[in-house]
Amino acid sequence: MRILSGVQPSGALHLGNYFGAIQQHIELQHQGTALYFIADYHALTTVQNAADLRQNVREVALAYLALGLDPKGPIFFRQSDVPEVTELAWLLSTVTGIGLLERAHSYKEKTARGIKPSVGLFTYPVLMAADILIYRSNLVPVGRDQVQHIEMAQDMAEYFNNTYGRQVFTRPEYRLTSTPNVPGLDGQKMSKSYGNTIGIFDEGKELKKKVMSIVTDSKGMEEPKDPASCNVFTLYSLFATEDEKRAMAERYRGGSYGYGHAKQALLAKIEACFAPAREKRQQLLKDLSFVEDVLGSNAARAREIARQTLASAREACGLISQHGGAGNSNRSPSEK
Repeated sequence: MRILSGVQPSGALHLGNYFGAIQQHIELQHQGTALYFIADYHALTTVQNAADLRQNVREVALAYLALGLDPKGPIFFRQSDVPEVTELAWLLSTVTGIGLLERAHSYKEKTARGIKPSVGLFTYPVLMAADILIYRSNLVPVGRDQVQHIEMAQDMAEYFNNTYGRQVFTRPEYRLTSTPNVPGLDGQKMSKSYGNTIGIFDEGKELKKKVMSIVTDSKGMEEPKDPASCNVFTLYSLFATEDEKRAMAERYRGGSYGYGHAKQALLAKIEACFAPAREKRQQLLKDLSFVEDVLGSNAARAREIARQTLASAREACGLISQHGGAGNSNRSPSEK
């Protein structure tokens, strides 16, 4: 089994990123061959400051390694370190109809939020399909909002295979994360776009201020409360055992338990969960060359897979002559 997933370096990682993706990636890292990439090409649709992008990429790399990713296990790399993916995106675009891209929910949602409707944003699903198909991925862990992109990748693989009469690409399947939407400080889905996040590496006064500002209803401490409708309880449940969740739910319903008490309990859970990762991150910050070496060495592993797939795709299209051999695709135009 070959597992693939990517994470956009669009800002500081938060609890929504952790429970929605990173936690699952860490758990799956030794189940088959796992490839996890930092999607810096994709990030260019929204992050167009070079210094910010470099910083964001570094933060993602630090986070994954600090949270338990084995630097010698899964293939963890920068998307842009495997330029073959952009050539494959072009090949896929030549067999993909505009109508498919026009139906993309993500494009409509992002432009509705004010993101510039660039060609890159419109063709985002093609590049995502290339990411998935170039590594012959079988399984792609995603949130429910990304399912359509996997289905589009399936369609593009079929278009290409049917057009050229060869089974060049493996059909990828998605796997949904079991974690529901993680609420932010205001009760909406936790998102950098909404400014309602709790960072994975927040600590001290900053962390306490955020937790204590989580929106609740106006019930007093003595009144019974409904845990199912409380943002604090929902967040606490992500960290707690079943027994701990039952105990807090009983306190909510029994009265004499204020939201302040629940927030303090949540704060303690967050501190305990991420304290080891915060310490590991501090160690990694003192040796950034190690982080860069991990990304570089893993990019070389990823390129070996990507080059083989791209060679097959080029040959299917007729871009490699019978006498040229598949090896020609391993060189850039400047090298030929």
